[in-house]
Amino acid sequence: MIDAIFEQFVEASPVSVMVQAVMVRIFSNKNLVIKIKGEQFYLWGAVDQHGMVLDILMQRRRNTAAAYRFFRKLLKSTGFAPRVIITDKLKSCGAAKKDILKGVEHRQHKGLNNRAENSHRPTRIRERRMGRFKSASHAQRFLSAFEPIRGHFHPHQHKQTASDYRETMRQRMESWRSLTGTYVIA
Repeated sequence: MIDAIFEQFVEASPVSVMVQAVMVRIFSNKNLVIKIKGEQFYLWGAVDQHGMVLDILMQRRRNTAAAYRFFRKLLKSTGFAPRVIITDKLKSCGAAKKDILKGVEHRQHKGLNNRAENSHRPTRIRERRMGRFKSASHAQRFLSAFEPIRGHFHPHQHKQTASDYRETMRQRMESWRSLTGTYVIA
């Protein structure tokens, strides 16, 4: 039941409305380390040009094989190759990109990747509230579901007037209620 609701929600989310992203920022920063039972996991993710999180993957390493696995998962979940990929200066991203995304422009720069680096802040906040993640599989399942839902309920408020923001939130709550089958009884 929950899986069917989540699939419908992801199809209706703003991420899936975009046919093709122009730029995708990949983050795999050393700051995105999640410790679970004393073991380090790195959080890999992709953010489009609008700041929407496209995909997240937790892995034990930051090598070429890990980057290759993440790129394959990203292409499979989005269904398209972006025009430009922006990464930090991690060499494994460039090596994996050469094999998988041959025709895609690759920009490696410290400052260009800031949007992607900031997209993990809600993850840290949520992790703290939950009292840390209990296992790697739990963290992967939670983060895969959390990011699209968070993006749905947190539109860019600073870019809208108050009345537009209220209308946007009303529409998004209606779509959520219709997908989950929950309605407010007043």
